[in-house]
Amino acid sequence: MRKIYTYFALLFILLALPNAQAQQSNPPFWKEIQAFKQQDSQQMPPQDAILFVGSSSIKLWKNLQEMFPKHTVINRGFGGSNLLDLKRYLNDIVIPYQPKQIVIYSGENDIAGGSVQAPEVLERFQDVFQGIRQELPQVPVVFVSIKPSPSRIQYKPIIEESNRLIKAYLQTQPKTRYVDVYEPMLQANGKPKPEIFTKDSLHMNQQGYQIWRKKIKSSLIK
Repeated sequence: MRKIYTYFALLFILLALPNAQAQQSNPPFWKEIQAFKQQDSQQMPPQDAILFVGSSSIKLWKNLQEMFPKHTVINRGFGGSNLLDLKRYLNDIVIPYQPKQIVIYSGENDIAGGSVQAPEVLERFQDVFQGIRQELPQVPVVFVSIKPSPSRIQYKPIIEESNRLIKAYLQTQPKTRYVDVYEPMLQANGKPKPEIFTKDSLHMNQQGYQIWRKKIKSSLIK
């Protein structure tokens, strides 16, 4: 009886092992991307829309369409992601939509990891941008500057330098816009406005998103 039990226990382990290895081999945010693709399989978003993509500041923008009622928008933010993740999933949640414009917010989480300096943030953004340009050469790209989150104030110099480098790079590229939300989110003393953030001092409330709406609106194409 003990031999039979041992046999089935070993069999169960062997059968479970490939599934466990498959789960371990999946890249970060794989489940979130698969959920987007499942959603698309049921109803593909309209082509020629404006695609907003990036990290949690995009994901949590729940009233995105309401704030831009004259535009058709797609929200493909996935929280916690960085520029490397965005590059990895361009062929899953960017290129297939054939958008007429792409709005990107990413880079903050790269810096918050604690080991990335501004030149590397620029390189990562360039990889994303060139990946888009390769497949969608005529599609305008908007980059929303990295915001001054109070909980990440220790990274302020890196954030500011990253913003400067990306802005300068985009000035050399056609069909691009750099939208500065960094300065409007600061008080007169240079510190982030606490009233526009949620309790975690990282994500924005509706006051914060209103600032973004005002700054982004004029950069969207009709």
